[in-house]
Formats: sequence, C-alpha cells, structure tokens
Amino acid sequence: MIQVENLTKFYGNFQALRGISFEVQKGEILGFLGPNGAGKTTTMRILTGYMPPSGGRAVVAGYDTFEESLEARKHIGYMPETVPLYTDMTVADYLDFMGKLRHVSDRRNRIAEVMEKLDLTDRADTLIGKLSKGYRQRVGLAQAILHDPQVLILDEPTIGLDPRQIIEVRNLIRSLGGEHTVILSTHILPEVSQVANRVLIINKGQIVAEDTPENLTTRLKGGRLIQVEIGDKGVDATSVLREIPGVVKVEKIGDGKYSLTCDSAQEVSPLVAQKIVSQGWPLVELKKVSLSLEDIFLHLTTEENTEEMEVQNA
Repeated sequence: MIQVENLTKFYGNFQALRGISFEVQKGEILGFLGPNGAGKTTTMRILTGYMPPSGGRAVVAGYDTFEESLEARKHIGYMPETVPLYTDMTVADYLDFMGKLRHVSDRRNRIAEVMEKLDLTDRADTLIGKLSKGYRQRVGLAQAILHDPQVLILDEPTIGLDPRQIIEVRNLIRSLGGEHTVILSTHILPEVSQVANRVLIINKGQIVAEDTPENLTTRLKGGRLIQVEIGDKGVDATSVLREIPGVVKVEKIGDGKYSLTCDSAQEVSPLVAQKIVSQGWPLVELKKVSLSLEDIFLHLTTEENTEEMEVQNA
C-alpha cells in the first residue's frame, strides 16, 4: 500500500533524509518514531504530497506522491498535530465543507456514518470552538476518514489529551486498522506498543530499526534476558552460570543477583534453575525480562548519536 524507496531530502546543505526505504502493507498500523529533527515530519510531508523529495520516490496506493500527487492525495487521509479546524462552524457544517472539498458522494449519509463511528452524533450542531480537546481530536479524525481513504497518516493524535481521552482515541485508531493502512507518528511510546503492529525508528534521517516491539527486544539484546537471585550472598556464581548451555553472557548486578543474556534459539530457564539447585544454592527468584519500547528507543537513538560523536572527534 505504501512503498518508500531510497528517499532523500535536502534543505540547502542540510540532509534531512538519507536514503530511507520501507513498506507498509494493506491494513497495517505502523508506529513511526524518532527524536526531534530525526526526519519524521519531512517523511510525512513527502508521503502526503506536501513537498517533493530530493531523490528516491514514495508511492501511495499505486501513485507516485510527486509525479501523481493529486491522485495520491485522493487515497490519503491526513491528521496533522494541529488540526486546521474552523472553530466558528458546527461539527456537521465543517464535515460537510470538507466533504465538498473532497468530492464525497452522498455526503449526508457518509457524514452521519463517520459521526456515529467517532461518537460525534450528539455534537453535530455544536460549534467546534466549544468542544473539548478530546472531541476536537475526534473531529480531526473524522475529516481524515471522511472520504474513506486507503491510507491514514496521523501525527501525534493524542497530544494534549487526558488519560481517558487517550484511551478512547487509541481504541479508535485500533478500530481503523484493517480497514485502512495507518502510519502513526507519536512521541508517546507506550501508545505505539499498544496500537501498532510494527515499529519503525528513524534517527538523523536514517532508519535504525524496523520490526515488531517483541522482535526488536530480542534483536537488541542478542537473545533472551533472564535475571536470577540466589540466597547464598557469599558466593560468586558468575563462572558457574557461564557454563550453562545457551547462556551467552553473565553480569553480576547485585548481591546474589545476576543478569543472563541467553541464546534465543533455546529455552534456558530450566537449565539455569537446575544448575543453581545442583550447587546447593537457594533459588530465590528466576524471571525473564523484557525491554520496554522506551528502552529500545533510547538505546538506538542515544547510541547512534554517541557513535557519530566518536567518529567526529576521532
């Protein structure tokens, strides 16, 4: 549904995108992450036909966003971070206006359908200026899906919302997956893990990771991570734990506490427990540890920056 091939973008001498490539399949929800200045907004502007790339190409629903911009835009619904709403219009009037701009057929029925889907029916005659932030976000989503686009690009859709409103908008986005292909750009990392099927992390104009959150965790750590605690604080079990088949690395993290990086190809926990018990040591705790999406994000972006600084200082 979306193909990005070797996309580059220059602003003068500054290169914002450095040959990025990725695909998004039909019905998929892709979480698009990156620190400020990473190239997220530039990528979305190119995908929506707002600006041309300096090199490479982006194809949406079979149309080149530069060569066939008008056709591509017909298949895109875009919700920017700050939705351009007309606060002196009612919800129904605003959606009718947007429907006219997008040549929506049978506007009355389509508007009614979208308002019902986004729980806006009882706000149809309310001035947008009198709506809460949460309901304004709903109106922003309504205008984005009004023409039933194949692709939805959402930029920070839950920014400024209270916890209850965030949950409501997340549920709405989840409900749109399958019917629409969705790119979700956000700084709220738990949102991505709860909503997106796949994560793409961009840093300094380059893609540094692309996978499911679960697979990113495994790849980043080189395997499974296990933490164990033994009751005998007076012994150093490091060398014994290293002997266990499938254990790649052992790190002592406290009195009697150890972190084990294990080969992802086999189940190591039973072997770890057996080894500790065979030594006559009390096994206090054994647990598998997962990295959060925040951990992955910080590791990839911070380490990337550190490596670049080291090269510059060399």
